[in-house]
Amino acid sequence: MDNKYFNVLELEKIIDLLSQKASSELGRNIIKNLEPMSDYYKVKNSLEETSEAQSILIKRGHIPLAGINDIANYTKRAELGAVLDAASLLKVCDTMRASRLISNILSKNIKVETFGNEETSVWQNDDTINYPIIQSLASSLYIHKDIEEDIGNAIVSEIEISDSASSELRNIRRKIIQKNQSIRSRLNTIISSTTYQKYLQDAIISMRGDRFVVPVKSEYRSVVNGIVHDQSSSGATLFIEPMSIVDMNNDLRQLKLREREEIDRILADLSDKVGSVCRELISNQEILARIDFAFSKAKLSISMRAIEPVLNSNNKFKIIKGRHPLLEKDKVVANTVYLGDEFSTLLITGPNTGGKTVTIKMVGLFALMTQCGLHIPADYGSSMCVFDNIFADIGDAQSIEQNLSTFSSHMTRIVDITQQVSKKSLVIFDELGAGTDPEEGEALAIAILEDIKRAGALCIATTHYSALKKYALAKKDVENAAVEFDMDTLSPTYRLMIGVPGKSNAFEISKKIGLKTYIIEEAKEFLSSDDIELEEVLQGIEKNRIKIDEELENIELLKKEIEFNKEQYERKINKFQASKDKMLEDARSQAFSIVRDTKESSEKIIKELKELEKINEAKDRDRRIESIRKEISQNMGSLQPSLESIVVPKYSSKEIKSLKPGQNVDIVTLRQEGVIISSDDKKKEALVQVGIMKMMLPYKSLKVSDKKAKSNVSKSTRKIIRSKSGNIKREVDLRGMNLEEAIMEVEKYLDDASMAGHEEVTIIHGMGTGVLKKGINEWLKKNVHAKSFRPGQYGEGGPGVTIVKIK
Repeated sequence: MDNKYFNVLELEKIIDLLSQKASSELGRNIIKNLEPMSDYYKVKNSLEETSEAQSILIKRGHIPLAGINDIANYTKRAELGAVLDAASLLKVCDTMRASRLISNILSKNIKVETFGNEETSVWQNDDTINYPIIQSLASSLYIHKDIEEDIGNAIVSEIEISDSASSELRNIRRKIIQKNQSIRSRLNTIISSTTYQKYLQDAIISMRGDRFVVPVKSEYRSVVNGIVHDQSSSGATLFIEPMSIVDMNNDLRQLKLREREEIDRILADLSDKVGSVCRELISNQEILARIDFAFSKAKLSISMRAIEPVLNSNNKFKIIKGRHPLLEKDKVVANTVYLGDEFSTLLITGPNTGGKTVTIKMVGLFALMTQCGLHIPADYGSSMCVFDNIFADIGDAQSIEQNLSTFSSHMTRIVDITQQVSKKSLVIFDELGAGTDPEEGEALAIAILEDIKRAGALCIATTHYSALKKYALAKKDVENAAVEFDMDTLSPTYRLMIGVPGKSNAFEISKKIGLKTYIIEEAKEFLSSDDIELEEVLQGIEKNRIKIDEELENIELLKKEIEFNKEQYERKINKFQASKDKMLEDARSQAFSIVRDTKESSEKIIKELKELEKINEAKDRDRRIESIRKEISQNMGSLQPSLESIVVPKYSSKEIKSLKPGQNVDIVTLRQEGVIISSDDKKKEALVQVGIMKMMLPYKSLKVSDKKAKSNVSKSTRKIIRSKSGNIKREVDLRGMNLEEAIMEVEKYLDDASMAGHEEVTIIHGMGTGVLKKGINEWLKKNVHAKSFRPGQYGEGGPGVTIVKIK
C-alpha cells in the first residue's frame, strides 16, 4: 500500500489514540510501525485477536500488563558474561513476573482479583470461554519463577541489596553494625570527657569519606593526637580521626570492602542465571509486546463502542450506522454506506458543510482501520473487504514551490491513482473535476470515473456537478447519494441518503445569509431549462422521501408496539397456563384428600349404624341417627358450592326486573327451559318448574324466553296442579316417624302443597320428647316453600302442631 494516502484519511490520528492505550514501550513500538495489511488471512487473524482481547476485558475486567520492559539488551549482555546492576536485574524480574501472571491468567480460565495491593488469580469454571489466539500467545510464555524469586529476594531497590541475599552478606552487615556501634561508643566517650570538651568545636560525631571524625578547634591541633581528614571553609575547625579509633575504622573499611565483594558476587550469580535463559526471555519479550498490542486494540475498540466487521473476499463493503471515530461521540451522525453489490461507484452530492467529506473520509478510514486489525465504530452486521490499495484525493494540496495550482495538484494525484488502480482497490475523490472550467471539469470527471470502473475498483466521490448526477442516473453500475438538507431551517442534518441525488441549495443558503432577492431571481434566469427541471425534480423527490421516511418511522414504531403487545400477551398466556396447571394440581390433591376423608367418615358412619341396629330403644336410635345426619350435613356443607355460584352466570347480558307465574324462562348456566310458578320481585327470586323438578332460582340466573310454551306442556302442568289441588290435604301427620322419615315426608308434602296452591298447612308432630318438633322447625328455616311457621294455638292443636305459611 502507498502510505502517502494514509495521512489524507487521518490514519495517524487513530494510531496516536491507539498508542495511548498501550501499557509498555514494547507495545508502543509495534503501534508506531503499524501499517494496513493486504493479506486477507492476516487481517482476519488480527481482527479476531482484537475481538478476543475485547471479550476478555469485558468479561474478566483488568488484565495486569504493568512491568513489561525492554530487556533484550540486558539479557544479551548477561549471556556474554557481563554483570548486570541491581536496576537492570529488577527490570528483568518485573518482566518475568509479568510473563508469569499473564500466562496464568490468559492461558487458562482465570480471573484476577485484587486484595489490598496484591493481585491474586482465581479459577473460573467457565468452559465456554475460548480465546485461541490470545491463549496461544500466553501459553507460549516461559516461566522462570525460581530466578524471579531469587532476584526479588536479593534486591530491594535499584541501590539496595537485601540482607537475605546470602548468609555471608548478612554476617558481614551484622559485623559492620557492631563495629559502627563500637566506634561511636569510643567517640562518645571522647567527646563527653571534660578533658576533650574544650578542644572540640562541637560535641558531635561526623563522617569524612567513610571514616569517623570529631570537629577540633584548629588551635588545638597539636593537643589532639590523630589524622586530619578535612577542615572547614573558614579553617577554624579541623576534622580529626583520633588515633584510638584508627584501627577500628580500618576494620570497618575492610568489612565494607568485603560487603562490596559479596554484593558483586551476588549480582554476578543472578546475572549468570539471567544469561542462561536469554533466548527464552527475548521470546517472552516479543510475545508480551504482541499481547500489549492486542489489548491496546481492545481498549480502543471499547472506548469507541466499536465492533468487529464481518470480513468478506467479494470486493464489497457495507457500513451500518458508521460513526467517524475522530468526531465527538455524542454529536456525530451515524450513516450507512455500502458499495460492491448493486453498484461499484457512489456519487455524493449536496450543499457545502453538509458532511460529504466526513462521510467519504469515514469510508476510507474504516477500510484502513480494518486492515490494521482494528474494530470500526459501527453497528453489528457491518461488513468490510480487504483492498490491495486505498487511494484518496481529498483537500487542496496546491504548492507554490512546485508551481502547482489547485487543479494541477488534484490532477497529479489522479494521474498517480489511475496508473496504480486495480480491481481490488478503493478510490475516494473529493470534489472530482473541481478547480477548472465547469463543462470541462464535468467531462473530465465522467471520463475518470469510467476509467476507474473499467479497472473494476470501488469508487466513492463527491461533486456539485449536475452532469455527474445525470451520469449516475443513466449508468447501471453508478448510484447517486445525497447529504440531507433541512429546507425549513436551511441547515444540513449530515445524514446520507443513497439512491437520491442531492441539491446544492446555493440559492436557499445565499438567501438565508442575506443576499438580495432580486439577485437570486436574476441568477435563476441564467440557469438552463434542463438544470431548472432537474432541480425541481430533485426537490420533489426530496419532499416525497421525507414523507416516506416519516411514514416508515411510524410503521416501525407500530411494529415495535405490536411486537411488544404480542410478547406481553404470550407472557400472560404462559403465566395463565402455569397458574392453571398449578390450580388443577392443587384441585386434584384437594379432591384426593376429600375422597379419603369421606371414605373414612363413611366407614365410621357404617360402623355406627351397625351398632345402632343393636339398640332397642327407638328414641335413642332416632336421636343418634339425627346426630349422625347433622354431622354429615356439616361435613358436606363446606364442600357443597352455593346455588348461586352454580346457576348464576359470570356475565349477565340483561337484568330481569319482574317475572309473572306462567312465564317461560331459560336457566342460562344449566341450559334448561322452565316455567315460573311463583316469583318475588323484591327478593329477585322465582320458583321455576323444570320438568318434574321445582327450583327456587335468582333472577340473575334466568333469561326470559321469547317462545311460548308448548300447549301439551301447559295442559300437563295445569292437569297436575288441578290434581294436586283436589287431592292434597291441608295437614300432614308425622307421629310415629323418626326425624329422618318425618323430614322426607314433610319435604314431599310441602312440594305438593305449594303446587296445589295451599297458602297455609298444618304439620302434626305430637309432643313426645320434643326431638321431632325441634328437628322439623330447624329444617323449615331452610325450606324454600316455607314463608313462615309458628306453633299451633289453642283450637289448632297447640304445641303438638306447627302451622306453615306457603310461599
